[in-house]
Amino acid sequence: QVQVVESGGGLVQPGGSLRLSCAASGSILGVRAMGWYRQAPGNQRELVANIQMDDNANYADSVKGRFTISRDNGKRTMALQMNSLKPDETAVYYCNMQLTTKGLTYREIWGQGSLVTVSS
Repeated sequence: QVQVVESGGGLVQPGGSLRLSCAASGSILGVRAMGWYRQAPGNQRELVANIQMDDNANYADSVKGRFTISRDNGKRTMALQMNSLKPDETAVYYCNMQLTTKGLTYREIWGQGSLVTVSS
């Protein structure tokens, strides 16, 4: 059994900061890519940022310079530090992990989603 659990969503004022975390657990051999996606009401899910095993990170143009993605391979965790948040970034944020199980099976696992509301 493999699962990914998110934490850290909530309400923040425009211009504020929030940190999301994600942790994988279970019969895992290793985690390849990790990423954060978001889906606002009425919109498709979009990539916010992802990070590879070598810590090479990619960001959506809209969040560059404000968001920082990080990972801890030993702990199989990932975080997204979000600064200078804007109201239109209100969305459900999802953690995504691409991993190899101890049974040598590739799995793509999604977190349960964390609601981030940016509002005054």
